[in-house]
Amino acid sequence: MKIAVTSKGKDLDSEVDPRFGRAAYIIIVDPDTLDFETVDNSENVNAFKGAGIQAGVTVNKKGAKVLLTGFCGPNAFKTLDAAGIKVVADVKGTVREAVEAFKKGVFSFADVANTEARI
Repeated sequence: MKIAVTSKGKDLDSEVDPRFGRAAYIIIVDPDTLDFETVDNSENVNAFKGAGIQAGVTVNKKGAKVLLTGFCGPNAFKTLDAAGIKVVADVKGTVREAVEAFKKGVFSFADVANTEARI
């Protein structure tokens, strides 16, 4: 199973980016091996609207089944939910710390978005 984590940098020791759709990077991690792929999300950082939906499509295309992030808006949440991707919100620390906490069962999955849509 792959996990997507929003990130301010390109590696596992980067801080989790609190934004989903407008995160600088999305890191796709295999939690068992910690092998990862970094996805540049710069196309969505300055998008007028739809950044969360597009980032959700990217996460789905990369095969992730879980997203670890700070904030996830309603449209992004609907997109992820429709793809069967579980969301964990309010995540802080480094990408590595977030993945380790997920593996230990520290997090709960969100059932709703935890921020309003950005207009």
